[in-house]
Amino acid sequence: MLSESPLAAAWTRLADLAARPDSRDIRALFAADPERARRFSVSFEDLTLDLSKSAIDGEALVALLDLAHVADLDGFRTRLFAGEVVNPTEGRAAMHMALRSAADAGMRAALPGGVDEASRLAAAERDKMRDFVRKVHDGELRGCTGQTFDTVLNIGIGGSDLGPRMAVDALTLAGTPRLRARFLSNVDGHAFAALAQELDPARTLVLVASKTFTTLETMTNAHAVRDWMVAKLGDGAVGAQFGALSTNLKAVGEFGIRPDHVFGFRDWVGGRYSVWSPIGLPVALAAGWEAFQAFLDGGAAMDAHFRDTPFAANLPVLLALTGIWHIDLLGLRTHCVLAYDERLRRFPAYLQQLEMESNGKSVMLDGHPAARATCPVVFGEPGTDAQHSFMQLVHQGTQAVPVDFVFAAVPDHDRPEAHRILVANALAQSEALLRGKTRAEAEAEMRAKGMPETEIARIAPHRAFSGNRPSNTIMFRHLDGYALGRLIALYEHKVAVQGWLWQIDSFDQWGVELGKVLAGGIIPDLSAGPKPGAHDGSTEALIRRFRTLRGEG
Repeated sequence: MLSESPLAAAWTRLADLAARPDSRDIRALFAADPERARRFSVSFEDLTLDLSKSAIDGEALVALLDLAHVADLDGFRTRLFAGEVVNPTEGRAAMHMALRSAADAGMRAALPGGVDEASRLAAAERDKMRDFVRKVHDGELRGCTGQTFDTVLNIGIGGSDLGPRMAVDALTLAGTPRLRARFLSNVDGHAFAALAQELDPARTLVLVASKTFTTLETMTNAHAVRDWMVAKLGDGAVGAQFGALSTNLKAVGEFGIRPDHVFGFRDWVGGRYSVWSPIGLPVALAAGWEAFQAFLDGGAAMDAHFRDTPFAANLPVLLALTGIWHIDLLGLRTHCVLAYDERLRRFPAYLQQLEMESNGKSVMLDGHPAARATCPVVFGEPGTDAQHSFMQLVHQGTQAVPVDFVFAAVPDHDRPEAHRILVANALAQSEALLRGKTRAEAEAEMRAKGMPETEIARIAPHRAFSGNRPSNTIMFRHLDGYALGRLIALYEHKVAVQGWLWQIDSFDQWGVELGKVLAGGIIPDLSAGPKPGAHDGSTEALIRRFRTLRGEG
């Protein structure tokens, strides 16, 4: 019999450990090791990652770290930072790290047919952005009527919306923004109809965020906003009050946007990794350049930590390995993110795209079907709101749902007691997931309240829950640009590590293309009716019903 390869043996060893009868008993791990919280927590600067409430013991952690070594994660990490092709289906590097690097960092990025001086190119575009932001804030750049801008409207979708929207919330919600930021992503006409009621066209700067300047939803909205602006202010509004975050200079020019209002980025930047690029321009305009630069610096700091730190103390690697244990060894296929901070209310939505678009793959790099489960379904909401919606399922549902609890120790408001209550809830939720409540404890509670024994026997099963449900806690001192940058880069690198261990391409997204293509064919059919056989029977029937409801059938 042929012996297993070292990689297969590493996975087998993990499966054997996960199959132990006590492999999910987190309470027992704490009982056996009074120092568990210390030994399973790691820090980088003030950022702490506590993995002690996961079901990983010392033996499992050693086996997970062995998997990383045997899978040559170190080699992948080296190739990633060297700008080699790590997105093989598109023949590209994934060098979003260069966007937050210094101009002289020397990062390079492979592309089909050549290599970019990535750090230098990113810094040059960043200088243009900084100058543009200064001109807007100083009033040197004004609208077509001579008024200064008080609002920036970002038109984008996916990474061109989720990243800047999330970062603007995080960095301005508790203070006074330099400019109000508003976002238009949904092609549903109701979205712009609502926005138009609150915008002053003479004082609104519009940014159209589409690398190709062809994204259907974005360009539909961009034309709607341009028509609205021109109707209110005249043709001069387009040149004076529109900017583009794009590389399609020809299409941008045809739209009417001035060349000095155009900011681009290269193909080694994927949309979901682009908030560090000119896609982040609304963040700089709303929060100020200093906050945006701190955001870049925080991301660069986490890059250095991930690149240089041994795996056993490496936050992105350990967070990724914990996820591998939950998903592939314990069979937990969902993941919840609870940010106990209203400023991070869009953080779960941002991570949904980052994780599920990156690693929602079922084909490996070699073209074979995935050997094991890949990305979990990611969901979440801000705490404490989530406690009054889906947390019932997380505590007592039929399958455990690993949770990341995220919060800052120091708030940006003057209500310290409210913040203590907020953090107490985060800690209580993680402790409740760990401890659960036995039937005996539930019975004792009811007995102490004087309930009759028959009622206790009837109700006790409903009040008991198993506990031993895993969670991680991520805590840092204060949410500012630097802290946000570290947090986002932490998850970016976690995703890349998991993708490599699953042997999938974390940097392409072919799965979203088919729907776009089919939509292009359905649009004319909604006006003229489908040709027989053009679609499946259900789609054709729905098109006909749509036209009937509109009186067009």
